[in-house]
Parts: sequence; C-alpha cells; structure tokens
Amino acid sequence: MKQPTKLAYFFIKLPLALSMLGHGLVRLPKLQGFSQWMVTFMEKSYLPRFMVMGFSYVVPFVELLVGAFLLLGIFTVPILYVGLVLVALFAFGNTTIENWDSITSELLHGAYMTLLLLLYPNVKESIEK
Repeated sequence: MKQPTKLAYFFIKLPLALSMLGHGLVRLPKLQGFSQWMVTFMEKSYLPRFMVMGFSYVVPFVELLVGAFLLLGIFTVPILYVGLVLVALFAFGNTTIENWDSITSELLHGAYMTLLLLLYPNVKESIEK
C-alpha cells in the first residue's frame, strides 16, 4: 500500500477521532453532572429513567475509547462498529423525545463511520500491523 493512502486515511479519520475523544474527555471529569443533564434532557422520553441514567454513565467511556482507538489505529473495524452502535442509540434516544435536529448530527457521524469502514480494506496494511 502506498504511504499517501495510509496518510490520507489517517487524516480522514482524524476529525472523527478527535471529536469522539474530546466528547469523552470533557464529560469524564463531570460524569455525575453529565448524567444528571442527560436524565433531565430525556425526561419526556418513554425510556425508563434507570436505563437513561445507566447509559449516561457509560457514554463518556465509550466516546473516549472510540476516539482514542481511532486515533491510535487500534482495532479500527470493531471500534467503528462500537461507534456506530453508540450513534444509533443516540439517534433512537433523540427520536423518543422528538429532538429531530440532533438526529442529523447522529446520521452524519454514522455516515462518516460507515465511510471509514468502507475505506478500511484499502489501508488494511497501515500502522495496525
């Protein structure tokens, strides 16, 4: 594989990796506050409060791992699937409160991750040897 392909793939995944990493990093120090915010935000949802609260405590760790692993090029394919599940759950949660504007962001993240999955076979021999 030519080096420019590897480098291009790195730069294609860089914004997504940093976005996910950043989300996790800013939420972890204020985990309880983030959880309280999410529970309040989802009050109008039919989802049980305990599910929303449990999910809110897991989200920052998943975001951090997805971002860090993408940045480091570790387990790229499985971590992209984890990211896709996360954004699908975000989209589903937003539909339960009719927060249609946020779903656009989740769809874009999902499309971005899918693009990275589709491009991955072309850079399989990158730094993940």
